[in-house]
Amino acid sequence: MSRQRPKRTALPLAQENIDKLEKIVNEGNFYGAQQMYKSISARYVAAQRYSEALDLLHAGACLQLKNNQLTCGAELAVSFVEALVKGKVAYDNENLDRVRKIYELFPQIPVPHNLEDDDDLHKLTEALGAAKLRVEGCSSFLKAAIKWSIEFGAPKTGSPELHVMLAEYLYSESPELDMARVSFHFVRGNNPEKFTSTIVNFMGKCYPGEDDLAVARAILMYLSLGNMKDANYIMDEVKKQVENKELQLQPSDLIQFVFYVLQTLERDALPLFNMLRANYKASIEREPAFNEMLDDIAEKFFGVKRRNPMQGIFGDIFKMM
Repeated sequence: MSRQRPKRTALPLAQENIDKLEKIVNEGNFYGAQQMYKSISARYVAAQRYSEALDLLHAGACLQLKNNQLTCGAELAVSFVEALVKGKVAYDNENLDRVRKIYELFPQIPVPHNLEDDDDLHKLTEALGAAKLRVEGCSSFLKAAIKWSIEFGAPKTGSPELHVMLAEYLYSESPELDMARVSFHFVRGNNPEKFTSTIVNFMGKCYPGEDDLAVARAILMYLSLGNMKDANYIMDEVKKQVENKELQLQPSDLIQFVFYVLQTLERDALPLFNMLRANYKASIEREPAFNEMLDDIAEKFFGVKRRNPMQGIFGDIFKMM
């Protein structure tokens, strides 16, 4: 005689589980609640009740982050995006707002300075470790959200709003700041004003020789995407803000080069563009990625075909991973 399988109880409405798990979290049983958020949401997904899975995961991510449970909150945030993908949920303002709400709950904590003794050094080491975890958690969540947006209705480079969120978090929280990575996301965003103020802020605290690189990188990145309007905005606005804040952007061959490139693109003068690349070769080679960006610019503005037409596309994909 065969044994009967136990019947699976019907899934209740998501709100019942949201309320139940909120009580468990408020009692301080964060790990127990985490396992239940994951297992119950998986059952909703299996039943193709994606809306309820999303409600549960969103509530869980927000609640864990509010309770300073970064690892748990980040894990549920990524699961929320995975449910968006599994449910083939469209990218729209409503779902963008839900992603933004989770993002805004990721902690932003300045790393301490003014070290005086060994105890302060120990605190700094702990703070840097915590900052690294915050950046990894938030980055994983927002990168997943950008990929979802590309697949389900955003522009081909991903949601501009999500790119700005990621750029801002990387800049404010990264213990080891990578301005190239920050810039990569800002130029795919929709807030050149914020990008400009970020560059100027960076110029006020960077090492000598990094300021002109940051400005040139921003301009060339915009141009490599065919965006001359924001490239010109960065050039003009950085100059204004530097003067207003009494900072100094030392004259350099690299800044002179990007200034001439902007003028050349206005004239549709490929021979002059190639001459500039040759004459300023040493300055361009200060950053390896500049030559690839200039190849993109030549293709976008002058129709020059790459030797390897997939090079630029794959470059973007690898940077996003």
